[in-house]
Amino acid sequence: MDTLDTATLAWLASTAGQAVLAELGTRPLQPAELLREQTRLRATLPPAYARAALEQAVLRRHARLKIAHAERLYFTREALEQATSTPVAQHRATRFAAFMHLADVGAGIGGDALCLAAARPDRHITAIERDPLRAALLRMNVQALGLAQRVTVREADVVDTPEAVPAADALFCDPGRRSGGRRSFELSGYQPPLAQVLAWRTQPPQLAHMGIKLAAGVDLEAVAALAPQPHEIEFVALDGELKETVLWCGELAQTTRRATLLHRTAPDSFHVTTHTLTPDIPRPAIATAEPAALLYEPDPAVIRAGLVAELAVRLHATLLDPQIAYLTAAAYTATPFARAWQILEWLPFQLKQVRARLRALDAGAVTVKKRGSPLDTDALARQLSGSGSRPLVLVLTRRNNRPIAMICVPFGGG
Repeated sequence: MDTLDTATLAWLASTAGQAVLAELGTRPLQPAELLREQTRLRATLPPAYARAALEQAVLRRHARLKIAHAERLYFTREALEQATSTPVAQHRATRFAAFMHLADVGAGIGGDALCLAAARPDRHITAIERDPLRAALLRMNVQALGLAQRVTVREADVVDTPEAVPAADALFCDPGRRSGGRRSFELSGYQPPLAQVLAWRTQPPQLAHMGIKLAAGVDLEAVAALAPQPHEIEFVALDGELKETVLWCGELAQTTRRATLLHRTAPDSFHVTTHTLTPDIPRPAIATAEPAALLYEPDPAVIRAGLVAELAVRLHATLLDPQIAYLTAAAYTATPFARAWQILEWLPFQLKQVRARLRALDAGAVTVKKRGSPLDTDALARQLSGSGSRPLVLVLTRRNNRPIAMICVPFGGG
């Protein structure tokens, strides 16, 4: 939606624009109907207004499962994609519970700022965004949720004007990780760079307490080389998908590493159950063993946090291979930190033998999962799926550095 301008934004926020958006919110807006809707709107509206209204209605529909109150907010396609989902933002707001005045640098359209403001009625947020369009949308979103008294929006590029960052009680920063349309994997390519943000701890505005959002796959050694001691690295997953890494400094650092798992209480809910795993001291040493009755697949946040050994202790489990994040156990222990599979049988990986065993087990559709295997899982699934009645899961991995295959069903099934 890069064609938005000041006049179009003002019209969207006007009584007339709100009426059009409300009416579009009641329509199905299936992809096949969008051209017809565009034609209908342009019969009574200027083309720019018709295009903007329809785009907002579609984006609001797409945002419903990601952003709370999406039906009242304003987006661009890219900004929505990059915005923090509400369950993750609400979790983060709990980490800032003790702080009254927060600076939010790289606020975007408000995924975090709105949740930070809503968490405490006596809190004030200074939200800073360098992109003029996103800053304008952020102001509209603040107004839409009645938070104008709690959120001040500043349009500024803190790389060039660091004085725009206020002397707040604590800072949250979501640096831009794209430049020229390309994703930056280097911390020096973040906007603002991580080194600059961390320098604010000791230089004006001297913000000792920080939370900095990083890419899920960030180079942890590079972070450790820049971050002060002590600091915490938190890995956050939502419904089994790793969403982000967060660097915590000052009083916000509570441990060294943390895996945080958020699970929605219903598919369309913004309420979640929260589970956290932190390191044991001293670190446990976990033995390896051949596959037993159950296979555990740790959540990606647990793996990224390097907490597989801690999880193994809780599950009375062992590793299959010291380099592979699969666990096995003789009996099931309920856990939110891993998926469980019942191992029907296992064997050294040889395609002919695996195919024969799947056929003997009445295999229908076969799903292939892997860790430590170079094989193409989709191609192999097509080759091995049979005409039987039983859906099965084939797990390819290593045991003592040798390839093995485990034929499984989800725990409790099959």
